[in-house]
Amino acid sequence: MAAFVKFDCFVENEAEKVHNLGSDTLKLALTNTAPTAATDTVLDTVTKHPPPAAANGYPAGGEAVTITSSAQSGGTYKLVGNSVVFTATAGGIGPFRYIILYNSSASDALIGYWDYGSSTTLPSAGDTLTVTLSPTNGILQAA
Repeated sequence: MAAFVKFDCFVENEAEKVHNLGSDTLKLALTNTAPTAATDTVLDTVTKHPPPAAANGYPAGGEAVTITSSAQSGGTYKLVGNSVVFTATAGGIGPFRYIILYNSSASDALIGYWDYGSSTTLPSAGDTLTVTLSPTNGILQAA
């Protein structure tokens, strides 16, 4: 999987109790528009991060992440979630290049994103994209 890039606002949001990563609803949204880690703060699906149409298997707002562990050990916090699968139906999904992790419980506050390096499409019914969230390293760690 591509390297995770944290949005700068995430650090401040954590310090100001915007997120409860263990219980809030976190989602993955697809977009073909490059995020700006230094200045973007919320998922703006209209102008900054337009996703593929909410159709053809892509749900409005993206797919939810199931959190399996949210804990610290030895002073390092690790957030772990199950892999997420996007499945196209007739008409396909895309194009998209970026997968954005955001908190839909906190006014769509941004957390981070992955850049897959080039645009892709799930063109046919049954085509899938699996976003593998490492059970070993977690979605993110904070020390």
